Amino acid sequence: MSENSKDTGFFDPTAMFKNMRDTGMGAWSKMMIDMVGTESYAKAQGEILDAWLSNSAPFRKVMESATTQTLANLNMPSRDDITRLAERLTNIEMKLDDLDAKIDGLCAAGTKVAATKKKAKGSEEDDK
Repeated sequence: MSENSKDTGFFDPTAMFKNMRDTGMGAWSKMMIDMVGTESYAKAQGEILDAWLSNSAPFRKVMESATTQTLANLNMPSRDDITRLAERLTNIEMKLDDLDAKIDGLCAAGTKVAATKKKAKGSEEDDK
């Protein structure tokens, strides 16, 4: 927009503020890039993260146990309950697949036996 106003020759009262904003943002950007790119900044962030994680672990455990207790009081399943149920359902599904395969095998064997018996009866009748 400021380019259009320069082209037409009009005075843009906000151009000075836009230039100040752009200059300030450029300076802040350069300063932050220089600061964040240093090894000391990375070490400091690592130490802060380690401290936060070590301090938050007890709170996480307390929240987890409180959530588990609340779910038990509400007769709702916890994450462990759902995981155990999923494992049991997977085992049942695998057993059903095995049974299905065995039944298919028995059916195929029965069909072969029936076909063999039918051929044998057919040849006996031909002999008579």
